[in-house]
Amino acid sequence: MSRTPSAAMAVAIPCYNEAITITKVVSDFRAALPQASIHVFDNNSTDGSADLARESGAIVHRVRKQGKGHVLRAIFDAVVADAVVVVDGDDTYFAEEVSALLEPILQGEADMVVGNRLPQATEKSMRQLHQFGNRLIVSTINRMFGTAYRDILSGYRAFSRRFIESVPLLTQGFEIETELTLQALEKELEVVEIPISYRSRPPGSQSKLRSFYDGYRIMLAAAILLRDHHPLRLFGLSSLFCVLIVFTAGVLRALDYSGIVTLPASLLSGMILLFTPLGIMSLGIGLTLNAINTRFREINQITRRNRKSDV
Repeated sequence: MSRTPSAAMAVAIPCYNEAITITKVVSDFRAALPQASIHVFDNNSTDGSADLARESGAIVHRVRKQGKGHVLRAIFDAVVADAVVVVDGDDTYFAEEVSALLEPILQGEADMVVGNRLPQATEKSMRQLHQFGNRLIVSTINRMFGTAYRDILSGYRAFSRRFIESVPLLTQGFEIETELTLQALEKELEVVEIPISYRSRPPGSQSKLRSFYDGYRIMLAAAILLRDHHPLRLFGLSSLFCVLIVFTAGVLRALDYSGIVTLPASLLSGMILLFTPLGIMSLGIGLTLNAINTRFREINQITRRNRKSDV
């Protein structure tokens, strides 16, 4: 891996009750990147994970607010480097592959590199339910945002300094990985996905992921980001839905008036009266928010250009 001589690198490891694996993860990444600083962000572990990480030579940070989103925010606030690797502390990712993630960052070809686990995931390393849920979430988000991502929930990533300094993080739990990717899309930052190996947790180590609850939160976060960054898509779709209801009710009202079908006229008229203003209101909200977002994007572009000219 060719790298800029002055490039500072760091490895940040989110950790919550990973006493079984944290020593090995720290040691593996110290061996793979001896020039990098190793940081463990302990999220209220009760099994001594923080002490084990400290004994392994890692710099330990305590994150009091529970949730992976809070941990990622703490990493972005505390770690200053040209390239930052974030990897889960459960020993499911290979430290030997870190060079492949860092290469596009250090060459200036990407702002975030995501390790794509799915091509090599097996039923032993990732349960069928999790594989299905991951693909369903990725497919849905790709349709919502017009993207072509493959593994939006990976816990093995590398970030450029520009990414860390320009991307805000607002979510609290496992939906943070979705927010990272969609915020990068909004900020027009370059995202690269590369295939990586993925192994099962060692015996005694337990996943913190709650399949249905966290899946719901991930999709909710995606919907909120769609509302915030692409409001015309969301409210335009809502307006179209209202138009279809009004059109259907109008056709049925005409058929009822002609005697072809028999339906409650008051119900059909009520649907027309209710959904007509709702459709107009949704379209108006979407157009207004879209205009505001457009102005903000213009301001951000001008600000970036002025910042470059000042350097």
